[in-house]
Amino acid sequence: MNKSRIYIAYTGGTIGMKHTEHGHAPCSGYLESALRAQPEFQNDSLPDIVFQEYPNLIDSSNITLQHWNELAEDIQQRYDDFDGFVILHGTDTMAYSAAALSFMLQNLGKPVIFTGSQIPFAELRSDARDNLIGAIQLAASSKIPEVSLYFHNTLYRGNCCTKTDSSGFAAYQSPNYPNLASVGIDIKINHQVILEQPSERLKLTRMEHNEIGTLHIFPGISAKVLENYLRQPVKGLILLTYGSGNIPSDDAELVKLISNASARGVVIVNCSQCLSGKVNMSAYETGNILERAGVVNAGDMMLEACITKLLWLLSQHQDPIIIRQQMSTELCGEIRL
Repeated sequence: MNKSRIYIAYTGGTIGMKHTEHGHAPCSGYLESALRAQPEFQNDSLPDIVFQEYPNLIDSSNITLQHWNELAEDIQQRYDDFDGFVILHGTDTMAYSAAALSFMLQNLGKPVIFTGSQIPFAELRSDARDNLIGAIQLAASSKIPEVSLYFHNTLYRGNCCTKTDSSGFAAYQSPNYPNLASVGIDIKINHQVILEQPSERLKLTRMEHNEIGTLHIFPGISAKVLENYLRQPVKGLILLTYGSGNIPSDDAELVKLISNASARGVVIVNCSQCLSGKVNMSAYETGNILERAGVVNAGDMMLEACITKLLWLLSQHQDPIIIRQQMSTELCGEIRL
């Protein structure tokens, strides 16, 4: 019986770092040799693995849109040759990258799973082995046609999770959507929440650089700060609002700036500061004023999904009307209004 073939793309991150005099840093050639020395990675029950180390390993804090394009193109080029894909990535921006690729890899029909670790592979008590083996097994057997993120025995939809712990092993949560799978003695896949297999062929759409920003609303925020955020050439702004999508509506200058920017074509998105729940701009007057100003409802999207989705839509469309409509539409499981 033929084994599944899994492609591992190693981009960098803590999982393959070594300690240096300036702290942990990626080291070329180190992770692959460390894996080959481990007996569990020679086990016959594992699928056939092709390990590809990227030429310029990075700390994920240095991730850029160009890295996302290169990663998506790599998967597209190898798509027909493998049954699943595992991407080794730093944890700081892994949720951003998983969300970005979920939009870029349209009609995805095979598992693409991000994973990494909080402690480097070769160190004592590292979480790297379990995360990597779990991701490989899920990529080989689950047939989940999504970009996902696997960490600490749990598989999350890639555009529905966020990093919530900087030092614990359970570093991620998916506050507004059920987990896709859990790994214990058995692998339990939550089939009813997984996206359907696409009927069309994989299509890659690239990310382009566009001027967007985020602004965290807080008590006493100055309209001058918002005015500076909305200066040209900004094309989009995500407002991190209170509760179900509220702002200080008594600040007439703040509201006027939002309304005027929206009228001239800036795409402004209303995303809640709360970790769980969703934006409902009809619940309070302090939120409804944003709806009347043309602000987009982000529903229950995570901030990482809001940012990457807005960047991706601005890369595909020029018309702000289309972008606003698509921002509040589910494209690949990222939003429920």
